Amino acid sequence: MSNNYEERVTMIAAGDLQEFVPFGRDHCKHHPNALNLQLRQLQPASELWSSDGAAGLVGSLQEVTIHEKQKESWLLRRGVSDVGEEVEYDEELYVAGNMVIWSKGSKSQASAVYKAFTVDSPVLQALWCDFTVPQEKSEKVNIVEKCICILQSSCINVHSIEGKDYIASLPFQVANVWPTKYGLLFERSSTSHEVPLSPPREPLPTMFSMLHPLDEITPLVCKSGGVFGSARVQYVADYTLRIVFLNEEPSIVMTYDTVQSLHAVWALRRVKPEEQSTVLKFSEQVGTPQHVATSSSLTAHLRSLSKGDSPMASPFQNYSSLHSQSRSVSSPSVHSRSPSISNMAALSRSHSPALGVQSFSGVQRFNFSSNTQSPRRHSVSHSPNSASSDSFLAPETEPIVPELCIDHLWTETIMTMREKNSQASKVFITTDLCGQKFLCFLVESQLQLRCVKFQESNDKSQLIFGSVTNIQAKDAAPVESIDTLLVLEGNGNLVLYSGVVRVGKVFIPGLPAPSLTMSNQMPRPSTPLDSLNTPSKPLNKHLGPLEEGVLLSPVPELRDSSKLHDSSYIDDCTFQQLGTFIHAVRDPVHNRVTLELSNSSMVRITIPEIATSELVKRCLQGIKSILPKEIAVQMLVKWYNAYNAPGGPSYHSEWSLFVTCLMNMMGYNTDRLAWTRNDWEYLLNSDYHRNLESHPLARALRLDPLETSFPKDDFSPSLSLDSSTLLFTHIPAIFFVLHLIYEELKLNSLMGEGIRSLVVLLVQLARDLKLEAYIDYYYREYPALVKTSRQTCIIDQAQTGFMHHPSFFSAEPPSIFQWLSSCLKGEGALPYPYLPGICERSKLVVLSVALYILGDESAVSNEASHYLFRITSGQRKQQTEQDDNRYSFRHSKSVSNLAEKLVIWMTSVGFTLRDLESLPFGVALPIRDAVYHCREQPASDWPEAVCLLIGRQDLSKQACEGNLAKGKSVLSSDVPSGAEAEEDDDGMNDMNQEVMSLIWSEDLRVQEVRRLLQSAHPVRVSVVQMPEVSDHEYIEEKENRLLQLCQRTMALPLGRGMFTLFSYHPVPTEPLPIPKLNLTGRAPPRNTTVDLNSGNIDVPPNMACWASFHNGVAAGLKIAPASQIDSAWIVYNKPKNAELANEYAGFLMALGLNGHLTKLATLNIHDYLTKGHEMTSIGLLLGVSAAKLGTMDMAITRLLSIHIPALLPPTSTELDVPHNVQVAAVIGIGLVYQGTAHRHTAEVLLAEIGRPPGPEMEYCTDRESYSLAAGLALGMVCLGHGSNLIGMSDLNVPEQLYQYMVGGHKRFQAGMHREKHKSPSYQIKEGDTINVDVTCPGATLALAMIYLKTNNRSIADWLRAPDTMYLLDFVKPEFLLLRTLARCLILWDDILPNSKWVDSNVPQIIRENSISLHATELPSSEDLNLETLAQAHVYIIAGACLSLGFRFAGSENLAAFNCLFKFAKDFMKCLSAPTASITGHYNLETCLSVVLLSLAMVMAGSGNLKVLQLCRFMHKKTGGEMNYGFHLAHHMALGLLFLGGGRYSLSTSDSSIAALLCALYPHFPVHSSDNRYHLQALRHLYVLAAEPRLLVPVDVDTNTPCYTLLEVTYKGTQWYEETTEELMAPTLLPELHLLKQIRVKGPRYWELLIDLSKGTHQLKSILSKDGILYVKLRAGQLSYKEDPMGWRSLLAQAVTHRNSETRTFKPETISAFTSDPALLSFADYFCKPAVNMGQKQEILDLFSSILYECVTRENPEMLPAYIAIDQAVRILERKEMSETFELWQIKLVLEFFSSRSHQERVRRNPNRGLFMNSEFLPVMKCTIDNTLDQWLQAGGDVSLHSYLSGQPTEESQLSMLACFLVYHSVPTPGQLSAGGLEGNMSFSELLLKFRQLKMPVRALLRLAPLLLGNPQSMVL
Repeated sequence: MSNNYEERVTMIAAGDLQEFVPFGRDHCKHHPNALNLQLRQLQPASELWSSDGAAGLVGSLQEVTIHEKQKESWLLRRGVSDVGEEVEYDEELYVAGNMVIWSKGSKSQASAVYKAFTVDSPVLQALWCDFTVPQEKSEKVNIVEKCICILQSSCINVHSIEGKDYIASLPFQVANVWPTKYGLLFERSSTSHEVPLSPPREPLPTMFSMLHPLDEITPLVCKSGGVFGSARVQYVADYTLRIVFLNEEPSIVMTYDTVQSLHAVWALRRVKPEEQSTVLKFSEQVGTPQHVATSSSLTAHLRSLSKGDSPMASPFQNYSSLHSQSRSVSSPSVHSRSPSISNMAALSRSHSPALGVQSFSGVQRFNFSSNTQSPRRHSVSHSPNSASSDSFLAPETEPIVPELCIDHLWTETIMTMREKNSQASKVFITTDLCGQKFLCFLVESQLQLRCVKFQESNDKSQLIFGSVTNIQAKDAAPVESIDTLLVLEGNGNLVLYSGVVRVGKVFIPGLPAPSLTMSNQMPRPSTPLDSLNTPSKPLNKHLGPLEEGVLLSPVPELRDSSKLHDSSYIDDCTFQQLGTFIHAVRDPVHNRVTLELSNSSMVRITIPEIATSELVKRCLQGIKSILPKEIAVQMLVKWYNAYNAPGGPSYHSEWSLFVTCLMNMMGYNTDRLAWTRNDWEYLLNSDYHRNLESHPLARALRLDPLETSFPKDDFSPSLSLDSSTLLFTHIPAIFFVLHLIYEELKLNSLMGEGIRSLVVLLVQLARDLKLEAYIDYYYREYPALVKTSRQTCIIDQAQTGFMHHPSFFSAEPPSIFQWLSSCLKGEGALPYPYLPGICERSKLVVLSVALYILGDESAVSNEASHYLFRITSGQRKQQTEQDDNRYSFRHSKSVSNLAEKLVIWMTSVGFTLRDLESLPFGVALPIRDAVYHCREQPASDWPEAVCLLIGRQDLSKQACEGNLAKGKSVLSSDVPSGAEAEEDDDGMNDMNQEVMSLIWSEDLRVQEVRRLLQSAHPVRVSVVQMPEVSDHEYIEEKENRLLQLCQRTMALPLGRGMFTLFSYHPVPTEPLPIPKLNLTGRAPPRNTTVDLNSGNIDVPPNMACWASFHNGVAAGLKIAPASQIDSAWIVYNKPKNAELANEYAGFLMALGLNGHLTKLATLNIHDYLTKGHEMTSIGLLLGVSAAKLGTMDMAITRLLSIHIPALLPPTSTELDVPHNVQVAAVIGIGLVYQGTAHRHTAEVLLAEIGRPPGPEMEYCTDRESYSLAAGLALGMVCLGHGSNLIGMSDLNVPEQLYQYMVGGHKRFQAGMHREKHKSPSYQIKEGDTINVDVTCPGATLALAMIYLKTNNRSIADWLRAPDTMYLLDFVKPEFLLLRTLARCLILWDDILPNSKWVDSNVPQIIRENSISLHATELPSSEDLNLETLAQAHVYIIAGACLSLGFRFAGSENLAAFNCLFKFAKDFMKCLSAPTASITGHYNLETCLSVVLLSLAMVMAGSGNLKVLQLCRFMHKKTGGEMNYGFHLAHHMALGLLFLGGGRYSLSTSDSSIAALLCALYPHFPVHSSDNRYHLQALRHLYVLAAEPRLLVPVDVDTNTPCYTLLEVTYKGTQWYEETTEELMAPTLLPELHLLKQIRVKGPRYWELLIDLSKGTHQLKSILSKDGILYVKLRAGQLSYKEDPMGWRSLLAQAVTHRNSETRTFKPETISAFTSDPALLSFADYFCKPAVNMGQKQEILDLFSSILYECVTRENPEMLPAYIAIDQAVRILERKEMSETFELWQIKLVLEFFSSRSHQERVRRNPNRGLFMNSEFLPVMKCTIDNTLDQWLQAGGDVSLHSYLSGQPTEESQLSMLACFLVYHSVPTPGQLSAGGLEGNMSFSELLLKFRQLKMPVRALLRLAPLLLGNPQSMVL
């Protein structure tokens, strides 16, 4: 029987045949380079080849033979998308001439060129390769660069997908390149003359690796076991070894030994460090002098080449390229070639002109000689002994460290009859249908495909190879996707094999099958034609340039060799009469393969899949996993043949075909089985047909009822099984596996159709195996199906003995629902059996219930064995362990309860929302419950997948954004740069209006700030012309007025930079727009232009110089740190005209401050500095240092030292460095060494504070700013180190600084620069005391920074203001400001935000005698100098105010604000008071500016209105004492107030305070080019203190910013307890280190907690990405913008009248609750009443209330469950339930709600959870109970009784009976009889007996009357 079955199906139909032409070939014709190629072919041959360094003669021969048809080759691979997963198309890499074309495309989508490359010389080979770029140690994951490599004769080009290009020059001629897992592997083309000559020497390595295009090319080493097991490591230098194949996973290499004619396999891996050292030691042992020369000359040669010498200089190069043609002589297989080639080649070898003239240096580098000795003699100065070359080599060579190593794994056995040229022409790895791997190699000369089976060893460390199987084959190719390989037999048949098992012939529609007569005429292997058709590989190997890539069949031209010869030769053969036949297969991809036909055309065919339907795939997989491998393969082969027979089955009948096939293999006679026989009969017997027959339509049409001809011999013995078939003995195992698959499919609600098909098969098998329990089980599940199939097969008792009953087979049917049910009830359950890899869903459900319901956390941790019992066939032992570890569950720290554990575990095993939706609702309920709990209280740091599962889009989007690289954010305003007119650009267009309008929604303060800070428009000069003023004087007056106004205009850019800080992402292709600084005016009424350059008045020279520098900085600071910009863009911005150089200098400084300057190439930095432009140097030095803050970067230190004479050695040439550049460099040193307490730097800076003026004019002007810079830098270096300055005690830093501060004798000048300062200055007489006026500010601030926040009282007392009149006279009042500030910064914790504290800083003498700030008349006094006292008073108060500003910077502290605001008002009053003249206007203005800055610091970023008004008032004051410096201060205050457009605030960390001290130094320049006391560029260092602290909630649905209520909890401190305050976001957060947690509060938005006690990195990353926090509105809520008071939300209305009548809910209003389209349409179609509803109104009301319930409780995903329960109960009431699936689900739902774990959860938080509407479930339960009880009374008890006693029941009752049995979990009759329940007993005894059967009491009450025999029912 089975034999004729096999005969019947002999062929496999291949799918969709289409002609194949490589896409690149067509593209080449239209490529712009095509013309170029044709021209080259017209050149004389010698010219063409001379470029390749070969002799002309050989070149022309080559030209004649091969260049007639252009060489081409191509590779195909499975398409890889950008993300990295595989996609359904092929990628092709096509090579022709100088071009490489990479295209993508498939049969469904047209091919398209992805990239095309054209190189300079012919392409020898092109391939894909992935390089790994090792990252720093911090990042574990290496980045993979996907590249394409193009090999030319002298170099290899590598192009990565990202767009990087590398060119690596090759130090030798390459025969072949192979891509590996690690990088590229090169084979050096060797010649046969490398046979060691008379002095034996180390041969040169032949294989090299390159791990990255930028790495060196290093030799490969091999490790082979010695005879006695001592493995030695050495270079691969055996030129007889050829690589024939290289595979990436597993990483193996296959080589061929040309001498022994053997193939070997090696494992390729990275070298271990100890092996590196042995190899290097080994090569160092000196044997002969030559020995040294070779090993090192290789290195030297490689080195020198990589240094960039031209490769042509190497003699080796010429030599090898010359012999690249002559090599073919050594191959014995070139019979067919014309003999002339080899003779010519031999000729050229002996008389080669190239060998005589080798360059001297060349040979020295590469000691490589040919047969002749002459070159060596030429080279080494004619000395006959070459040892002298060692002296040249010694210094230059260090050995190259190898990177890859090959380990020997296997060599094929030596056979007696081994032909010489049996090198494999094609090698591949294939897997058979059972997962066994084979390495197959095709030896074409013997028409053999040799297959070696290999597998991993148990510890996965190595591969074990088995025996070789030979298959006769002319060609072969693997078909990966279906684990088979395609073999082309000698007679032209295509045969499919799986491993070494033959599957069947492939029938190709459209090609004639080779008939017998034809195959006789086919040329036999002996004919000359055949040797042409199948040239062996060595020929190709020697024609180096023809080499092709991976897995390719040999070069097509040689296949089409008919083209190479004249036609007469061909005519002799019977070639034309043969028709077309296949003579090669190539380019296998996935399941597609190309056939090359004899007429040189190609077709691509698709090999069909094993199965398409999900059900069949599952069953095959399961059966395969349980059978022994050999049987499994046979079974699959039979199925494959049956399924893919020509004219194969349609999709629908796939299942019945499978059943037929399977039952045949089990020994059934399928022709006799009614239900498999014929679909028509099956239909007639079905319920559907019976219903149709009784349908009124059928009667009306008078259709005759069709008679089904049932075979009468139902129970005839002829149906017995054939026990000799393949699967007969395995029937029980197969049955059990199919049952488990059935259980698995029940967990997928989409597979209902498949389950019904499967049940029919299972019932048949269960009957035949006489498994009563199983039959009963299926009956309960599908009462309607099971009763219909009645045919049974009698299996002889004798036969049953042969069957193999596996150990895992259980008599009780395993049921997943039953298992869950007993878990929920808290009964113990046996482990549930599952098939690894097939029943994954069962495993998931079992484990999740174990975790969530039983609360066993170890269930998912690693071993799942308590709950699962895994089923495998005996051979699969080794894989079982690894499967388990896959689910190792990483406990993340934030997991607190079971719900979170469950959700996190489920996502870790890849469970998604789609999976959850396809679970049946009862099974999904526990998981949904966990999800619901997690959704209510999520942790903010869960990964994206978890957030998606629990349905919090806000969190998942946050997590997703968090993983993205910093790019453009949601909120960046994309205003195209050309959108606004050029004139209108005031540098503030790119601000994000959306967010700013939310922060300041009530007024237009932002527009006002823009108006105050714009400097691009002319100012309004309004001067009234008095009658006595002449016109000329009037013009001068206007210009003088304009000059005054320009002082203000020039100060504006600084504030604008603050306002627009980091607000813009530049377009990399456009230069940054820098608004121009407009210093002209317009005079009303006629709007005439007023210009300063008219020559009427004197304008200071270079007035706008610094102003344009600030303008450049302001423009550059707009660039956000997250922008993508590179070195080229920075250089691209360089202005063409010199006037803008200052702006560019500022731009460079800004780039440093926002961190982009690190991308600028060192070369460019050098370029800029050599220009000698002072501003550029300042900007660049400060920028670079700020970018490298605190890194002690050596390169930058060197750069800065050049500009600081003190850091150079004393003997160095004196460089003329401009003074301001020196200042900038000193500050730069401070920044680079910030906080490092570096001793040498500190020592030098300490000395520099008191640097004396030099003898010539050097160091004489602006000394104050240099001294201040040295002080600030010293403070930064030792920032906050205080008394523990390690290793500096001998420097006496504090004492020295104290002396600088108060004066005294100079110390002896220590250090190297003693000599310089011997002679005193000729300009300045200082004497031997310290000039305190110069050194005091720097020393004071240095002390303040060194002892910052240390609360060191003793140092602070040095800084106390003097309290006697005598001492006060010694100190400049300004210095009192600095001392007070310094003292307060040291006593950080004592600063209190009230005016009492401020006044406490004033010494008593001043307090008693000074005029208060408000006094009107003067007190008179003789012995006191009132002026001194008054000035001291205001400066001390200003210093105290400034320290308040530092202490509360960015905190918006109300007390501090009120205090400072009061003082600001006082100072303003003071200015207008008559006493102002005593104090001095200048001093009062300075103090007012300082207080204003302090106010702005406290309120930084908040845009406070009162401060804005103050600033605006100051802005308007332009006359009198108001100079450039005061304007600078006022507009800095304005900028700080709106820092970064309200997104940034100031930090109070140590480094921020240091930066702010530099930026806000309280001595302001007098005019715009004044740098005497403080370098203006330092004002911009405030950037280092700014930090993003704005939190912007963004609604995840609309993607727009919105208002949200935040609850911010502060940690407790010594000043206040732990407190909580509510803020309305978007808002600036307080400093993060003060906070404990931030929570997004309900009720409008989903709650979200950011816990800062675990670390602030998460919140920091949110803030740095524009502070976007995604939030999600709850259902029924409106945003605060639409509904500020919360009165319009629907919930509010619902709560006011929450009556039982939910009918008040109008379906129309649902749109306010939810935007989910599915819910909206549900409301539309199911909840809106139509006209004549009738009894449906009740359903509508139910649906409406269900919908309302789901939406308001925020679990719309429960809607389907509600409706399913309702539908199921209605079907039950109508008694139409044909399957009990839904009933099971309802039962599980009820059990879940009554389970202990759920009760506990409800107790813990009663108002949470999925408790479905409290009335709904009880009502449903009650309805079910009633329906079943009524059935029982209406005669159901009879059928129940007959069921329990084992008699047949009547058909009409079957389905209700099944429902009853399932719902009440009644035991099977078998279990009851086992319990011994016969006889009369009482109900109490029954109770006892049923305890073991675990039957609920309420069910027992209904059964008792039947069991006890008294018919009165106990239910009523």
